[in-house]
Amino acid sequence: MTEKQLARETIYEGRILRIFRDTVLLPDGKTGVREVADHPGGVAIVALDDNDCVLTVKQYRYVFSRVLEEIPAGKLERGEDPDAAALRELREETGAVPERFLSLGRIIASPGCYGEVLHLYLAEGLHFGAANPDEDEFLDVCRTPFSVMLGRVLRGEIEDAKTVCGILKVHCLRSQNNG
Repeated sequence: MTEKQLARETIYEGRILRIFRDTVLLPDGKTGVREVADHPGGVAIVALDDNDCVLTVKQYRYVFSRVLEEIPAGKLERGEDPDAAALRELREETGAVPERFLSLGRIIASPGCYGEVLHLYLAEGLHFGAANPDEDEFLDVCRTPFSVMLGRVLRGEIEDAKTVCGILKVHCLRSQNNG
């Protein structure tokens, strides 16, 4: 069931992504082509305030030509510790610093061609200071009761994969702890 890389051609090398065209040896002995988008990975945080509201950010997403609502998140620098990156992104995007911080595991959003691994976290006991988004980030921070956000996820109103996964993981975690 494995494939072996025989050759790699760099198609594009950008600030975030590197795109490769690989020739691979297939399990049946034939060769195939795989297009791979290499990404350094990212972090995303389900941050809950003292009123059990989820902090989200609304921002314009150029690829989809519209504003999406998402949990705070960001790109890892190559080799960066995901825990430290998540705390940094949460503080930069929302001004929040948590007392409690729990890993919710990792997700692979699109394993067919996209090499990004996202580390998910739960942040609670939030203290707030000033937000400090990146120069090219324009964000509106929102607070939505967790139960309302869960309903929005289940109705398909929230489409961002990391947000859907994070909210559902927190819901399952709460169900396990209450059941």
